[in-house]
Amino acid sequence: MTSPETMMLTAIKEATYCLDKPTGGPFGAVVVRNGVVIAHGRNEVTELLDPTAHAEVQAIRNACKVLGTFDLSDCVLYASCEPCPMCLCAMMWARIEKYYYGAAAADAAATGFDDSVFYKEVRLPSNERQIKSEMICNKEAVEVLQSFKNKADKKMY
Repeated sequence: MTSPETMMLTAIKEATYCLDKPTGGPFGAVVVRNGVVIAHGRNEVTELLDPTAHAEVQAIRNACKVLGTFDLSDCVLYASCEPCPMCLCAMMWARIEKYYYGAAAADAAATGFDDSVFYKEVRLPSNERQIKSEMICNKEAVEVLQSFKNKADKKMY
């Protein structure tokens, strides 16, 4: 079986690719199952014009395609840097069982990739966040949720 360090170096190699190509920030990730790399991902935010195309998200998307499932509960993710809140949530939705990271969030912040505002923001009540929000059509929206809850053939994730 391949060592965690070897897998991390693979994720770091993905990050290094971003130094030579203008795909996005210098971040890479790999999804591993039973000691085998299933999928690679690198930051592609600027290349794809997609603010969600972080390395971890791309690796998860690629792994789900390869495995034909949205459930990666038997997988481990290696990220060249500590995941941002969005990527951490994506890993949780994918049910990643464990992740390893190379650089700390503070290391990324020191190079201009500071996620601290996001960590602070998610702790706030919705009415205190930077992006303004307002609940409307609650009754109608809840009806759809209830209809789904009552479906006999629903597929939960």
